[in-house]
Amino acid sequence: MFAGRKRVLFLVLLLLVAGSFLVALASGSAEVSLTEMLGALRGEASNQVRSLVIDLRLPRAMTAFAVGGLLAVAGVLMQVLLRNPLAEPYILGSSGGAAVAALLAMMLGFGSAVVDLSAFGGAMAATLLVFSIAHGTGSWTPTRLLLTGVVLAAGFSAATTLILALTPDQNLRGMLFWLMGDLSFAFEPARCLWLLGLLVLGGTLGARHLNVLSRGELQASIVGLPVRGARYLIFAAAALATAISVTTVGVIGFIGLVVPHLVRLVAGSDHRVVLPASALAGGAMLVVADTLARTVMAPRQLPVGALTAAIGVPLFLILMSRVRQERYR
Repeated sequence: MFAGRKRVLFLVLLLLVAGSFLVALASGSAEVSLTEMLGALRGEASNQVRSLVIDLRLPRAMTAFAVGGLLAVAGVLMQVLLRNPLAEPYILGSSGGAAVAALLAMMLGFGSAVVDLSAFGGAMAATLLVFSIAHGTGSWTPTRLLLTGVVLAAGFSAATTLILALTPDQNLRGMLFWLMGDLSFAFEPARCLWLLGLLVLGGTLGARHLNVLSRGELQASIVGLPVRGARYLIFAAAALATAISVTTVGVIGFIGLVVPHLVRLVAGSDHRVVLPASALAGGAMLVVADTLARTVMAPRQLPVGALTAAIGVPLFLILMSRVRQERYR
């Protein structure tokens, strides 16, 4: 019965991914019919339609799928690491560190390559800073780590506001869009897709260890799992996924928080299912959000991070109310 339910879940998710891609490729400021879009994929459309679909919309949709999948996978890993269903990559301040470093590079007039490297370094440095402060003179606990991340994230937010206040007006709009998530120039999905594939494969193969670790360090130690090494490996994977996502499209929230909740409500807590299902669901969610960002006020584009928040906040509140009702029945 469980195997049949799992097959149905993955079939539904694959259909959602396919549907989100079809809508993304056909929608935009210039409408393309389904026939023209399919013809472009087969190489039978006009040069104009083929350039629009293949060169512009397809790479952007693939980038959105890869980044959404990375954020969802990072959320799953962080929730295992902290044993807290409210944990997600941004709660540890890694996005704040990336934003501060990237905005400083933008303000100083550096090119996109330096901005990307700065954001990656900022994300990794912020996450390492959280862990080093939370560790102190003894071993860190999930609660201490979570609180440290929240406090440092608030500090990074204040630093970001200060940088924006000091930025010349001509650079301010681009910085604000980057902070809220922007896929306007996301046309190189390869590194995100490769990383997503590696993390899903590695996480699925090691799902038994994730299942044990999510039940507590004592049980993990009893069954012989090297807890410290596993924790640092999960930390590194989640931090890398978050850093690559931020350097690719900017700051996008709520996917790493909401998507794992939805998947666990349907599929339970087995990470053999939760991890790949979250990657598919997160990817589809960001593709849909980016399509809405391109089409709602076309030809103007909205920041996709604002739309993920608009989708994620009410969805998360509904999930929390359902959990609370079930708890007190």
